[in-house]
Amino acid sequence: MAALKQLPATTAAIEVGKELTDLWPLHDHVQIDNDVKYAETFQVRITRQFAIALTGDDVTMPDAEYVYEGADEIPGRPQSLVDALLNANDAYDTSVDFSEDCDVERIVESASQLGDVWDDATVAAAREIIVAAADAGKALDVADLPGRYALGAAAFADVLALTGETADESSALKATLPAVLYFNEFDEWLGVPRVFLDLDTVKQLREIAIAGPDNDGAAKFIDVLAGPAEAEWRKHREDVLWDPAEAKKKAREEDEAKSKAALAAKFAHIKDDPSKETVEP
Repeated sequence: MAALKQLPATTAAIEVGKELTDLWPLHDHVQIDNDVKYAETFQVRITRQFAIALTGDDVTMPDAEYVYEGADEIPGRPQSLVDALLNANDAYDTSVDFSEDCDVERIVESASQLGDVWDDATVAAAREIIVAAADAGKALDVADLPGRYALGAAAFADVLALTGETADESSALKATLPAVLYFNEFDEWLGVPRVFLDLDTVKQLREIAIAGPDNDGAAKFIDVLAGPAEAEWRKHREDVLWDPAEAKKKAREEDEAKSKAALAAKFAHIKDDPSKETVEP
């Protein structure tokens, strides 16, 4: 962990992360509302990815939003897709409290809710990793954001590596899902903002984790993780600072500019008449 926190990719990510964490604690009611909305949308984005992994179907954001809002069926959509979204939301909701108490059983239960994607051996190994990482986190200074980020990444890699014995690619991808939940909730407990990871990135991180930390494997893991982390933290900060009144004003100004440009283009072919008498203002 000491080495990981010194890596250039860690330093770059933390610079972006601090721009977000420095906003807290939030006091402005608009920013607080924005942060709540961000958290809701984050869950929708994550559970959509999970449902894609669980079913192999083309799950849309409207599908995921509809189920998040309480639907247990969607007209014209396969029930298996809806069930996968329901299970994904149950697993997400179960894992959230891990960020409060680091109770490993919350992650184990989340794995079960996703369809027993972890076998008994994986569960036993994950318990050891998760408990050890929590103990390590308790020893870190609150202000040591690079160290906390490095610990979260290292623990995530360790849990992802447990999926290396999984037989086929589909099962392997499903087995990564509880690790993603764990990563985000452990980071939250550590005081590191959550990171959205698409399935392609999760696959890439899994391959690096399985290969092990030797031969620059740990550095490669940090390098791959840094991009999504920076992008998500920028998005989170922009979402929190979004001002609806300013956005409305900007949209109106853009509409007016487009209208003027369209009007100018419409009459661009009309030449000025040089014989026309000039009218003094």
